[in-house]
Amino acid sequence: MILKNLLKDSIFTEIKGDINIDISDICYDSRNVKKNSLFVCLCGSNFDGHDYIDDALKRGAIAVVVQKEVNIPNVTVISVKDSRKFLAHISAAFFRYPSKELITIGITGTKGKTTTSFMIKSILEEAGIKTGVIGTIGAVYGDNIVKLNNTTPESYEIQKNVCKMLEDGCKCVVLEASSIGLKTHRLDEFEFDFGIFTNFSSDHIGDNEHSSLKEYLECKSMLFSKCKVGFINIDDKNSSDIIKNHTCKIKTFGIKKIADYSAKNIQLFNMSGNIGVKCDLCEIKNMYIPIPGEFNVYNSLAAYSVCKYMEISDKNIKNGICKFKVKGRIEPIKISEDYAVFIDYAHNALSMESILKTMRKYNPNRLIIMFGAGGNRPKIRRYEMGETAGNLADLSVITSDNPRFEEPLEIINDIKKGMEKTKGKYIIVENRKEAIQYCLENSQKGDIIILAGKGHEDYQEINGVKYPFDERTIIEDIIKNSERGNVWNNLPSQK
Repeated sequence: MILKNLLKDSIFTEIKGDINIDISDICYDSRNVKKNSLFVCLCGSNFDGHDYIDDALKRGAIAVVVQKEVNIPNVTVISVKDSRKFLAHISAAFFRYPSKELITIGITGTKGKTTTSFMIKSILEEAGIKTGVIGTIGAVYGDNIVKLNNTTPESYEIQKNVCKMLEDGCKCVVLEASSIGLKTHRLDEFEFDFGIFTNFSSDHIGDNEHSSLKEYLECKSMLFSKCKVGFINIDDKNSSDIIKNHTCKIKTFGIKKIADYSAKNIQLFNMSGNIGVKCDLCEIKNMYIPIPGEFNVYNSLAAYSVCKYMEISDKNIKNGICKFKVKGRIEPIKISEDYAVFIDYAHNALSMESILKTMRKYNPNRLIIMFGAGGNRPKIRRYEMGETAGNLADLSVITSDNPRFEEPLEIINDIKKGMEKTKGKYIIVENRKEAIQYCLENSQKGDIIILAGKGHEDYQEINGVKYPFDERTIIEDIIKNSERGNVWNNLPSQK
């Protein structure tokens, strides 16, 4: 596209050089620059794009966007106040504003974004509406899974993938709207038809994230000045603050308070290794939700409310929820009718506490959690995870997660410090595959086993290298080669 046309609706402070030039692509990572690209210098907490201008030019960039003063002869330079805002504007223009062509749903909240996204996807596709999802799992549409670096990726990645979804025949896109994504303008120039608020709790507070809970809440609330209709979990104590500055129509869902959409007669379901919830979901009686925990009634209500507003039938909603699954979010792995195994992304004390308390309500023979902690992350998280597991699980199998550039045993020893504050039983199996094998081969009837931390990830990061490691494939391999293989005769193929 001609740069002059791309700049038509963008705000900039100065332009030096020719803007009647053809732009082949937009890049914010110099390693991805190709001939005739526009290079946008973003500034992050650990990097400064201005430091990579020379590299971008060597790779073929013909124009540069900056928010600092630079001296670059013979190149078009566009100066702006905020390069992230500018990236959002110019990316939307470059891909011809694809969000205007689809039904768009944004989901914000501390927990439940991914689960709710895939519930909505399952329901809408049951109704014949091809739907894409952008979030923690990546950009998912049709048979495509495009891995992304963030829950809410940079604005360029959002616009590019939504454009691909449109070309692939999608009629709707569901997007996880993280607080960081809203704060850093990644969702600017994206038109939302619907917004959903799941819940709010303490998380993401730190130097590189949010300075306070107040700011964290305020950033989440931004979604409701971007959408046309907002669906709010009215039972959450922060719901009124979330919609304080809203500009959209508000609908509510909940269990405890009077709401537009509600659920009743909630019962936990545990039979033959299948664990879930049954309830009356609005007009759908005796609805079975195939994943455990009362909080998944809230996620189902969120999905129900927006789909019902879109005039999707109760039959399609029921079938969509029954067929729903999401990789790595309390994901059941059917091995035996005697005990239950789940893979979950829980990777901090808060999420571990949530899943352990949820599973305890199902009265297991033993509640077992296998987990590690990520390297090059705050040590306090490890202590907290150890203490949480020690207090809430019957047995903890401590292992390696993504050690990154740290020694796995040093991370494990930090977890032990938290564990030893409790009376909880634990065993250390440093090798993660061997830890999984230990859990399976020592299982007892009625156990619930949680493999925590990796979730949807299909790798293990060690010393800067990501090695293939999909826990589903690992389990399949263990069972094929185990002496107890004849006991595990119900394992479905995991791909």
